Amino acid sequence: MRKNWQLYLMALPAMVLLFCFAYMPMGGLVIAFKRYNFKDGIWGSPWIDPIFKNFEILFKNNSAALQAIRNTVLLNLLFISVGTIFALALSLAFNEIQNKYLKKITQSFSFLPYFISTVVVGIFVSGLLGYDNGVINRIITAFGGEKVAFYMNAGYWPVILLIVNIWKGAGYNAVVYLATISGIDSSYYEAAKIDGATRWQQTWYISLPLLKPTVITLTLLSVGKIMNSDFGLFYNVTGDMPTLYATTDVIDTYIYRALRQMGDVGISSATGFFQSIVGFVLVLISNKLANMYESDAALF
Repeated sequence: MRKNWQLYLMALPAMVLLFCFAYMPMGGLVIAFKRYNFKDGIWGSPWIDPIFKNFEILFKNNSAALQAIRNTVLLNLLFISVGTIFALALSLAFNEIQNKYLKKITQSFSFLPYFISTVVVGIFVSGLLGYDNGVINRIITAFGGEKVAFYMNAGYWPVILLIVNIWKGAGYNAVVYLATISGIDSSYYEAAKIDGATRWQQTWYISLPLLKPTVITLTLLSVGKIMNSDFGLFYNVTGDMPTLYATTDVIDTYIYRALRQMGDVGISSATGFFQSIVGFVLVLISNKLANMYESDAALF
């Protein structure tokens, strides 16, 4: 520790923020088991009876809640799998660009959507998919077709949300993978060239195998959040349209509506607790599997 004190000093602000915003709020988990009211506060509010009553909204004869859980898991699995493939492909494409200025420009443009607010993205998507004045419907009618009511048909939205998710996040993940590729010893590629390997063969037999630990690590971290969702993506981009709930309503948007209607903070806390527990268990299982197949990529 003395040897690397400068590194620990650099990490200190991030560790303080992590402690303040990730660990200190854990004391509020007791709200999940209380009939919380703002007058008495966290510790003064009475314990709820039965103790798990706040969790009932997610499980007890509630098809809407089960639908939200199903959508959350399935959409996150779709985002993780397809998003990883796109990010890998993008990072490998960046690595093939020889001109350093062009490389920086393309990286910047792919990274830029990550910082755009989902409110802005929602307006942009609405401009594309709107029934009356949407760009896509104008193109369809210009070619003699009939307008498509995107906001009335839930079937389109898993693909639409997948495209938006990739557009926003693939550039960020690609930069992470590109950093790993940049750290690969160039002697591997030089030896492959001497043996007559093509660029594709170098990618397949050198880049991808050495990227595997990074892919597994990022996937493990994503699995831990599989019960969570990007609230902004599902609320702002879909416009919170009830007609789309069949495929776009996730746990976070479902609980937001419940909180808005009932004002019960305990239900919200119980849901967050449930998401954390499931995520923790999934990380343990995934990490165990990673240890079996690629021990270097495991988190612990």
